Amino acid sequence: MLPRLGTNDAVSIEVIAKPRQEYQTMAYADLGLPKAPAVMIGKDIIVEGRDIDEQELDNIIRQRMAHK
Repeated sequence: MLPRLGTNDAVSIEVIAKPRQEYQTMAYADLGLPKAPAVMIGKDIIVEGRDIDEQELDNIIRQRMAHK
């Protein structure tokens, strides 16, 4: 899903993938990042600890771009 969203010139995508065990460490918790899986736009957490429907994410991105 995310690579397809990145085909839009106005959207840049960064995917960070690590082994599940690494997300469960105290070192990861100390970073202040959201619980995986997560989607962030800028510094805002859109969804944390669950998946998100592609259409829902697309709608959120469009709303954010319209308010720029």
